[in-house]
Amino acid sequence: MGEIAALGAAFVWALSSIIWQRVGQQIPAVVLNLLKGAIALCMIFATILILGKSLPAVNPNILTMLLISGALGIGIGDTAWFIVLKYLGARRALLLETLSPPLTALLGLIFLQEKLSPIACTGIFLTICGVAWVIAERTAETTLPSKHLWQGLGISLLGQTAHATGAILSRAAFTQIDIDPLWTVALRLSGGMAVMLCFLNPRNLETFQQLKVPKILGAIIVAAFLGTYLGIFLQQTSLKYAPAAIAQALSSTSPLFILPLAVLAGEKVSLRAVLGVVGAIAGIAILLGLR
Repeated sequence: MGEIAALGAAFVWALSSIIWQRVGQQIPAVVLNLLKGAIALCMIFATILILGKSLPAVNPNILTMLLISGALGIGIGDTAWFIVLKYLGARRALLLETLSPPLTALLGLIFLQEKLSPIACTGIFLTICGVAWVIAERTAETTLPSKHLWQGLGISLLGQTAHATGAILSRAAFTQIDIDPLWTVALRLSGGMAVMLCFLNPRNLETFQQLKVPKILGAIIVAAFLGTYLGIFLQQTSLKYAPAAIAQALSSTSPLFILPLAVLAGEKVSLRAVLGVVGAIAGIAILLGLR
């Protein structure tokens, strides 16, 4: 269940990333992140009320762990992602995202003693290399000023570290208490929004005027439903049932799902991209076969 949930998260993130790339050109990263968090949080609480999912007795340490996980992974990590998307473009930003699974594996080994078998390491390696191969193929983007390049790299590294640490904290919480992923999403989003509110400034508030445009508001709601509401729920489900490194590796396969969408849009897919997909699928098959 954990591995399949991670692939589901990658799929909905692929769909939402197409929308975010367009909307992100018009709205600042912190505002966009805050909006998607607020919309998704309302959806999560509505779902909890409809399903009657009561919050179990949670140790204050676990509660703090989940709030910090959201502050890091959503508040800092996702905001960094939107900034890097503007600085480096989608392909470079996605390529740097492949740093997250190795970082997660290292942190999982250090703090959770999650030792991966050689077969699992092989599966993660093939998956990451396949994804990186697909993304790196089309890097014929305009040359970036060195200032933007180094800023983008630095912010991306910060974001990947925040994402990896947030995933480890969520995984640690799941190993200590049996809690519904819906509640961990709600707690993580709350922690993330607390951080984002600290980043807001008066100039950011002016951009809320753009929400009066129905197309922009509609796009944000759809992307928040797919990428935040569904995506984070599936990610939390994957972290509950699978080791953190495997969950992160599989949830990083979004570019593989973007390829079919590109074909449907009339784009040509090269042999190199197909080979990358084949390699990643081999890695995914190994990881799924471990269960």
